[in-house]
Amino acid sequence: MIILDHVTKQYGAGSFSLQDSSFTVQDGEFVFIIGPSGAGKTTLLRFILRELLPDTGTVTVDGEVISDPKFKKTEELRKKIGAIFQNFKIIQEKRVIENIAVSLEILGTQNIHEEAMNALSLVGIADKALFFPLQLSAGELQRLAIARAIAGGRNIILADEPTGNVDPVTSWEIVKLFKKIHTDNRTILFATHSADIVNALKKRVIVMKQGKLIKDLKKAGYNLDITP
Repeated sequence: MIILDHVTKQYGAGSFSLQDSSFTVQDGEFVFIIGPSGAGKTTLLRFILRELLPDTGTVTVDGEVISDPKFKKTEELRKKIGAIFQNFKIIQEKRVIENIAVSLEILGTQNIHEEAMNALSLVGIADKALFFPLQLSAGELQRLAIARAIAGGRNIILADEPTGNVDPVTSWEIVKLFKKIHTDNRTILFATHSADIVNALKKRVIVMKQGKLIKDLKKAGYNLDITP
């Protein structure tokens, strides 16, 4: 379970990245986070990864208050979270399978090659295991990023605009992958600008504007005009 309780992050006088925002995500939920650029979507995900700490309020993951400055289990926290970014964050000097292996080594996985190939098979690029990232298309790079995030059985997946750098056809292929991943009861937070994807899947939608959580809707579509 993920809980944000009255979380605020302020940059300068009157400039808020996130303002007094609260919500709870149950284990196994699929949640879209929508809003214009600068709404606070990425900041929210960075709180859950503990890349940022709030000025006020608390962030709790699996019963642990990770926003506490005295929290000492950041490495353990990140072992249970897979993060997928718009710019992929792939290690260019390593082969595809080596990118997965690095992630699995951090987890202390025993059968690294087998686990890496399983993840690559799930996302449909097992045949590219020995390729270098420069040999992959944008869609294949995003599949690699997804494979890295799910490898080792991480049960929380944070996706920040995962379809932002791929063409429309590939976007839908990526969405199908997320639907497949969700059948394993993983918790997914998916930040996106894509109205088509949100409208098609009809999952829970958290709407953000100017650092504020405006609405939290069940089985909703994409609508930035919603007011409190």
